[in-house]
Amino acid sequence: MSNHFKALSVHLLTATGAVFAMLAMLAAAGHNWDLMFLWLVVAFAVDGIDGPLARKYHVKQHADEFDGVLLDLIIDYLTYVFIPAYALFESGLLGGWTGWAAIIVITYTSALYFSDTRMKTKDNSFSGFPGCWNMLAIVIFALEPNFWVSLTLIVILAASMFTSLKFVHPVRTKRWKNLTLPMAFAWTFFAGWAAWVDFDPESWASWGLILTSVYLLFAGIAQQIIPERSVPQG
Repeated sequence: MSNHFKALSVHLLTATGAVFAMLAMLAAAGHNWDLMFLWLVVAFAVDGIDGPLARKYHVKQHADEFDGVLLDLIIDYLTYVFIPAYALFESGLLGGWTGWAAIIVITYTSALYFSDTRMKTKDNSFSGFPGCWNMLAIVIFALEPNFWVSLTLIVILAASMFTSLKFVHPVRTKRWKNLTLPMAFAWTFFAGWAAWVDFDPESWASWGLILTSVYLLFAGIAQQIIPERSVPQG
């Protein structure tokens, strides 16, 4: 198997995210929220594995006819931003003007953030909240908090997108990766489980979703507060 074919296969894998986004959108249009989130979880899983594969098979070198970064951003905007925002609005979890405020804030700020050339830090983390609204949306669906709580979280996270607060990349941030990567796998599992049981409040999936989300949300900020231990030389 040639290097070009291996690298091209990674692009083809990444592009499946667009199909999963469409399937999620069709489910959302029919108010099948559990099915919508299951497709988004599948898209999230693909997004988690295509990056390491792209680096392993050197796609920039062997399949540079496609821009993998641009392809990834297009799909991420659909699955992380556009569809979750629509779900929050259409579900009625944020009713009236709060729903309009949520979708405007989410889509507008995320469009700016996704085009920001400063979004990555030197350690491959994110500078500012990386627009993972799919993660917030599934927690809101699982817990159904008061709409003021949901709107406040949305405003705070949107504002944090343009700060120097650090948010870990589950795969590429090396510091605490031995904990972060399993947490990301656990979040994917609990998210799928919560959607599978139609967000049953009695399910343990909700608690798992909360714990893993809190870690992934605050791990980068904790790294900024806690100095990294220097390794003694020779």
